Amino acid sequence: MLIRDMFAEDINRKIKGVIQVEQDETAAIEQEVREYVITKELKKHFMNFFNYYSHAFEEPTDDIGVWISGFFGSGKSHFLKMLSYILENKVIDGVSTVERFRQKFADDPATFMLIDRATRGKTETILFNIDIEGSINKDKTAVLRVFAKMFYNHLGFYGENLKVAMLEKYLDQLGKTDAFRSAFEARKGKPWTEQRKAFAFNGKYIIPALMEVLDMSEEDAKRWFNDKTAVEFSIAQLVEDIKDYVKKQPADFRLLFMIDEVGQYVGTDTDMLLNLQSLTEKIGSECGGKVWVMCTGQEAIDEIIKVRADEFSRIQARFKTRLSLSSSSVDEVIQKRILEKKPEVAKQLQALYQENDSVLRNLFSFTSSVLDIKGFEGAKEFATNFPFVPYQFIIMQKVFAEIRKHGNAGKHLSGGERSMLSGFQEAAQKIQDRDEHALVPFFRFYDTVHSFLDSAIRRVIERCQNAADSGAGIEQQDVDVLKLLYLIRYVDDIPANLDNLVILMADDIRTDKIALREKVNASLGRLLSQNYIGRSGDIYNFLTDEEQDVQRDISNTVVDTAAIVERIGQKIYADIYQTRKFRYENKYDFDFDKMVDGVAVGNVTDGMKLRFLTVATDAYEKSELRLLTESHGQAIVVLSGSSYYESLERAMKIHKYVKQRNVAQLPKSIQDIIRDQQKEAQQSEESALEDLKKAIVEAAYYVDGEHIEIRTGDAKAHIDQALEYLVSHVYSDLGLITQNMSTDADIVNILNATYIPGTEPNRDAAAKVEEFLEVQQRSNLPTSMYDIQSRYQKIPYGWREIDIAAVVALLINQQKVTIKYGGATIQPGDPKLPDLLRKRNEIGKTSISKRQVVTAVKMKAVKEFLRDFFDVMGVPDDEDGLVSDIVKRFGELKAHYEALNQRYIPGRNYPDQRKVQKAIQLAADVLSQQKDNIALIDRVLKLENDLFDSKDNLQAVEGFFKNQVQVFDAAANMVESLQTDLDYLSREPEANAALNQIRLMVAVDGGFSYQKIPQLNGLMATVREGHDRLLESKRNDLNDLIAQCMAAVHQAANGDPRARDLVKKADGYFAQQKQKVQDYQSLALMDGLVPPMLRYKDDAVDSLEVLLAPPKPVTPPKGGDDTPAVPAPKKIIHTYNRSIVFPAKTLQTAQDVDDYVEKVRQQLKELLKNCDGIQLQ
Repeated sequence: MLIRDMFAEDINRKIKGVIQVEQDETAAIEQEVREYVITKELKKHFMNFFNYYSHAFEEPTDDIGVWISGFFGSGKSHFLKMLSYILENKVIDGVSTVERFRQKFADDPATFMLIDRATRGKTETILFNIDIEGSINKDKTAVLRVFAKMFYNHLGFYGENLKVAMLEKYLDQLGKTDAFRSAFEARKGKPWTEQRKAFAFNGKYIIPALMEVLDMSEEDAKRWFNDKTAVEFSIAQLVEDIKDYVKKQPADFRLLFMIDEVGQYVGTDTDMLLNLQSLTEKIGSECGGKVWVMCTGQEAIDEIIKVRADEFSRIQARFKTRLSLSSSSVDEVIQKRILEKKPEVAKQLQALYQENDSVLRNLFSFTSSVLDIKGFEGAKEFATNFPFVPYQFIIMQKVFAEIRKHGNAGKHLSGGERSMLSGFQEAAQKIQDRDEHALVPFFRFYDTVHSFLDSAIRRVIERCQNAADSGAGIEQQDVDVLKLLYLIRYVDDIPANLDNLVILMADDIRTDKIALREKVNASLGRLLSQNYIGRSGDIYNFLTDEEQDVQRDISNTVVDTAAIVERIGQKIYADIYQTRKFRYENKYDFDFDKMVDGVAVGNVTDGMKLRFLTVATDAYEKSELRLLTESHGQAIVVLSGSSYYESLERAMKIHKYVKQRNVAQLPKSIQDIIRDQQKEAQQSEESALEDLKKAIVEAAYYVDGEHIEIRTGDAKAHIDQALEYLVSHVYSDLGLITQNMSTDADIVNILNATYIPGTEPNRDAAAKVEEFLEVQQRSNLPTSMYDIQSRYQKIPYGWREIDIAAVVALLINQQKVTIKYGGATIQPGDPKLPDLLRKRNEIGKTSISKRQVVTAVKMKAVKEFLRDFFDVMGVPDDEDGLVSDIVKRFGELKAHYEALNQRYIPGRNYPDQRKVQKAIQLAADVLSQQKDNIALIDRVLKLENDLFDSKDNLQAVEGFFKNQVQVFDAAANMVESLQTDLDYLSREPEANAALNQIRLMVAVDGGFSYQKIPQLNGLMATVREGHDRLLESKRNDLNDLIAQCMAAVHQAANGDPRARDLVKKADGYFAQQKQKVQDYQSLALMDGLVPPMLRYKDDAVDSLEVLLAPPKPVTPPKGGDDTPAVPAPKKIIHTYNRSIVFPAKTLQTAQDVDDYVEKVRQQLKELLKNCDGIQLQ
């Protein structure tokens, strides 16, 4: 077995070696998340972090710092980035990160619950590498400035320049951002967001824009723009802005600053450490646990501040959550992402170890090494790590750490593409074509770090390689030994002696250690002779020289097999066979899954499968027996030849090579070669398409367990014939549909039709559906029309959705199923029913079940009730008809009672309204069960007695509103109209008694007797007669008073012509009053006319006396006195009838006396206002 075929995942797939927080390509992110391995250690860190983070939601904390430490390659940047995705719940390709992590925590649901709960609220993360985003000039405010830069960038401002950011923030607060941008763009002709980075060079456009938008003077705008002093900025100001931003967010909002490589950036710089401490402390104290600071560093926080622990104790308190990643996580990640084997391979490797146990123990026996540098401990470890040896995990970590310490290029490993992960993958790729006995010698890891070495080191290796290639006294194994010596140069754990070098060079389980020792010893001798290495005792040393560039060409470019297979799928399904649904018998359209080598192309439908096997598929997969077995339910096309694969592989290698090169920067000769290669790639693509068509025509076809022969037609015709054969075998119950439907009208016809037994359309299909519903009912499983449509459109049925709806319509017609929508039973005559049976947006909300039949006893009882209650004979015999009749009749009954209830108008106490309302409630109670036939009939039978009682109780009410309400209204109106004359009626005992009886009857207090309503007419007549007598008496008194008043006016006028107008006016007034006396039907209103008439009479008499008074004589002055004599004024005395002032009234209580006297007192005082006295006659 070849090594490349052993792994669960393709060893040649592209894996991101080093995770950089600034990378945000969707494809890279998706792979990062999908392939992220949660080791036992990482699971512990996740649990610790989310325990503390979740607790902060319940109890706000100032300790908002998280410090993640670990050596280079330990995965701390990856862990930080994953935390940012999880906390923000970033959606990747339509799936949230938390959902993607659900499976990773399948064995730890408690931790996942913490993650799920902590990410329900809105969270925003500001993720960045401070070494990249931070200023090169690291002063004491460097940390503050990079925090400010990233925060304002997050808000959409230009954080690179705080002066610009502050301007944008101010404009945003004023709501004038758009106005400023428009003003700037109108002058510059380019958008502000593109030009703000050149802020200092755009003064001629910015200054006028500020003047226009902010109403600044030109002088002020220029002064602000030309101010060269640094922008005053403080921790307090930044934290205040952060706090203001957070306040505008929901209560459970969190903002996280997630900063990579803080430890490397800050180092032991006192000022920057103090800046980080102050900033973190201020955020913690001001933001109430809503803003967090998460940092990574290669050293723990304690190690960074240990030299000044007393000065930086507070930063330790703020970074209480500390997570340290160890080397064990890296080993586990590599084992799971790169080295995980197929189950059968793992068993074979374990068996291989058992066969070679003693050999392997002897092979990996290091001398003078530390205890953990060793070989395999058992068969399981061998199978897990193969083709690597456990010691290599430990040594490679040390190699990476040492390379970072030595050589300028090595210090930047963290920014490159190399890591432990990529190193092990590349090493495995180099021996992937070897068998299960091969092992990876340690020198294979050299290529992983080669490009990061100082030029002096690379030149040595390259000079040695050239010598080997040219046969100048050096062999290829010498070059490999030289690479090995460099890798372990700085690793003290394994002394570079001959014995250890032999072990590190072992590349096969069957290695003859003695023979290999001789070869390695010879190589060391040659290397020593040509000064490539040195020797100190038995320890050999690598000697540096200079670096040379390594060039790659197209033949060394690796293209994943999976990528080639994917491209073959695109060629087949996009260029050769474009059919989306297979058309069968010109009326059925069937979905089918499109696959190539087990990989789906497009959406998966779980229907038929059309699967192509390419040359990339193992021969085992193509064995006759396996193909016959696996082809059940699918058509497998085994493509012939391999030319199509080779052509596509060549084309894809060229594309990948060109993509990796910056062609525009290459010399013209190289560009010409690349252009020729691109033309060749296009030709290879075209030839691959033709080769694929030929391979399909000549392919072997296995369909539903049979090897079939297809002899005619082109590639598309061959595929069509295979699918046609597949449909005929897979959809075995398609023939149950004997009559196809076309429109909703066909469904309606079935619902309303009457069939002779045995003539129903598609009756066998209906029997199938009925059987399924019976099973569902026995299992107590709910079923929707979506379930029915889905089931019977799939294998083995393949029915069309309209035909399925018609089959269900037949079951409805036969009253064998119940359809419900929104909990309500849908009757066969409902016009929405066809939509509920087939429309995509309705079938999921439509339930279907085997009908529960109402018992014959209940059917009989409810029919008898309907006949008696509604006094009808024609009651439907079938259940659906009976239910419809109940709903119709009780709906009409309820509407009738509601109309009756409307006659109870406010202010009128009609009797027995509660009985009417009770009747409405009973009808509504019955109708409330109309969603379920059985419940409806049960409710009718349950309420039978109440319904009959209600009907009996309402007979009198019905009669009242039909025949007696007019008399009742007349009596009520009389009581209301005589309300002010009650005291007067006391003079008419008989009328008064009759009125009291009427009042009692229309008040409807207590029990009401409908039999007494006829008495109201006689009582009203008695009241009218007594009241009329009082009215007549009152009219006579008032007419006498009017005559007296008119006589007084005429007497005062004494026939003088000068008084004619006044007298005429007075006569008109009293004539009006006389008419009112005649018209008024209220004694109280009549009494109200008296005071105004008396005042009018007095005023008229006074006016006449003044008008007709003789002129005053002129008295000559006596002596020297010029003052004339003033006559004494004449007193005005008005006369009033005592009966008017003191009207008759019955007084029964002391309060009645007080009220009456007060009323008389007020009236007398009013009469005194216009005269000197009054006289009562």
